[in-house]
Amino acid sequence: MSRLAQTAGLTDVQQEILSTVRDFVDKEIIPVATQLEHRDEYPTDIVEGLKELGLFGLMIPEEYGGLGESLLTYALCVEEIARGWMSVSGIINTHFIVAYMLKQHGTQEQKDTFLPRMALGEVRGAFSMSEPALGSDVSAISSKGVKDGDEYVLDGQKMWLTNGGTSTLVAVLCKSDEGHPEGTAPHKSMTTFLVEKEAGFGEVRPGLTIPGKIDKMGYKGVDTTELIMDGLRIPANRVLGGTTGRGFYQMMDGVEVGRVNVAARGCGVAQRAFELGVSYAQQRETFGKPIAQHQAIQFKLAEMATKVEAAHAMMVNAARKKDSGERNDLEAGMAKYLASEYCKEVVEDAFRIHGGYGFSKEYEIERLYREAPMLLIGEGTAEIQKMIIGRRLLEEYRFQG
Repeated sequence: MSRLAQTAGLTDVQQEILSTVRDFVDKEIIPVATQLEHRDEYPTDIVEGLKELGLFGLMIPEEYGGLGESLLTYALCVEEIARGWMSVSGIINTHFIVAYMLKQHGTQEQKDTFLPRMALGEVRGAFSMSEPALGSDVSAISSKGVKDGDEYVLDGQKMWLTNGGTSTLVAVLCKSDEGHPEGTAPHKSMTTFLVEKEAGFGEVRPGLTIPGKIDKMGYKGVDTTELIMDGLRIPANRVLGGTTGRGFYQMMDGVEVGRVNVAARGCGVAQRAFELGVSYAQQRETFGKPIAQHQAIQFKLAEMATKVEAAHAMMVNAARKKDSGERNDLEAGMAKYLASEYCKEVVEDAFRIHGGYGFSKEYEIERLYREAPMLLIGEGTAEIQKMIIGRRLLEEYRFQG
């Protein structure tokens, strides 16, 4: 077991879960990840293995058939999975954000309907907030949900939907003016709709189209899509929580979980990059000795390991803060910002250690080099994290003049 990225205070159950996941990653993911990634192939066998391990129900309460584990346990599992292949961690991330939102904000009927099947992986979740012209400005959402009798009619175009094709339940954020007069603050007139659909592409239910996969630089295998709603009719009982106007807060609560997840992914990818770099440095010889014996490379390895350790510690702190029931947007923002930036730097240093071979698709570091940039964007850019961090710090350290 690696000396780096260890977590103190884990229970025997948590340690057993992590050991099982780590063994699965080493045996079932790492040996095939690069081959599947180069083909942009969905990892069906890996996903079925995760179902058998019960990971789709990791944070879902036991009363709904899940394991009832903490966000910390989940984040540490994500770290291990991302170490194997980041795309696989993305497949379960959006699923868990939706499950978490249902657990925290759903009506009892919604929990009873979806959570048991989500725990088994029979219902697969995705969430949709972004739009083509939106970026980080959530208040500029243009998709709308209009009340029509006992239904809502949804229209609009959403973007960057992870699991867009493979999911069967999508939490979609739309504007909804019903009950919210003109002039209401934008964030108070948004609603999360629970949209059930068939897996696949094209028209997956009347009024809902999932075009083909977006071709990406990295983060391949997992399907990233658009979502187009044109007269999509949704029953009123599929408003998350049963009340309109709460969608922004529900989504932001889910995004806090997502930011811990992205931090965990950054930790996992950085750890794998370090493993590849330190291994290659002991095999590659120059000037009559392994390059690991050159001081310049030792300095680089020291910096890489320190960044892996620091990012892991901040990620664990953010997860534990959320588990305690306290507000964790400051800690989650810091963890996401630091872990994603350090991941990029550690991957690049490992790439440099590999020299010309790092540029070859035969070496795993080439894949990691293309994957790391997604973490700089997902769940909010570095600039957004800095805004969140700065505002929260000013709240905590308000000048008393």
